[in-house]
Amino acid sequence: MPEKQPGNPGTPAEAKIESVIARIDDWQGKDLRYAFVPGGLANMNWRVRVDGAEQDFIVKIPGEGTELFIDRVVAHDAAVKAHAVGISPKIHYYLEDERVEVATFLADVRTGNNGDFLIPAVRMNALRVLRDFHTVAPLSTTKTLFDMIDEHFQQVDEVSAPEPPDIAWLKAEYRRARAALEASGLDLVPCMNDTVAANFLIDDSDRVWLIDYDYASMNDRAYELALWFGEMFFTPDQEAELIEEYFGSLDQQAVARIAVYKGLADIKWSTWAMIQHRISEIDFDFFKYGHWKHMRARIALHDPRWPAYLRQV
Repeated sequence: MPEKQPGNPGTPAEAKIESVIARIDDWQGKDLRYAFVPGGLANMNWRVRVDGAEQDFIVKIPGEGTELFIDRVVAHDAAVKAHAVGISPKIHYYLEDERVEVATFLADVRTGNNGDFLIPAVRMNALRVLRDFHTVAPLSTTKTLFDMIDEHFQQVDEVSAPEPPDIAWLKAEYRRARAALEASGLDLVPCMNDTVAANFLIDDSDRVWLIDYDYASMNDRAYELALWFGEMFFTPDQEAELIEEYFGSLDQQAVARIAVYKGLADIKWSTWAMIQHRISEIDFDFFKYGHWKHMRARIALHDPRWPAYLRQV
């Protein structure tokens, strides 16, 4: 998308970013330009160039309806704490009433894709970034995967989102897995809870940054790893290598917990996608994505090792 100067917005989205620009005191009276940054599923992101500034900025404007899923206060707190440990860009401005963040736009980096994580150095650096985030000061909200799934089940009813024909069985297996994990105890740490490839930025030296803390909360660290493993389609050998690096040994309980959480993660995100299918204005096929996630959840729950994993967690 070409850059524009404020003053003649052509769409409601452009009018919105221009209204945000007008609220940043440091930018007033300066020559600046903005351009849309594609790729966000819960926000509208804009790159802003300001004459005389040492860096460009990225402005994150919350998407309509995303308050159903996102606690922006916690998300902002998480982003600030992530920057403090050197794994995320600096937040320069925050419009508290609109929950708009303005951060450093990282130049000379690429948005991660699954192919990047075939590179061993990128995998390990990304793991260390996640582990660093797990060490920051506790976040104000505890929201486990179970809280998220239960919330989504309720939201499905509220917005009449589509459900798969075997939803009763999926819910029964979810409750069975939840009981096993809660009986063994949850290891709660700050988690960003959205470890898709695009939330990692990578430079030519394979350094990795983590961005987008919209879903952050105190949660079980094994879920964070499970979600990332599932999103990256890591092989069993790659998963074993990462588990050993993270925990210091190839702990079989950790292996089992991550395997169970991988199945539950697909239940969570498939349900989320069907809700988005009903409410989102973003141009993305949420129904197709949710249908695929449901299929992958079934694969995990039908795995012959599933009962043994539930005993080992």
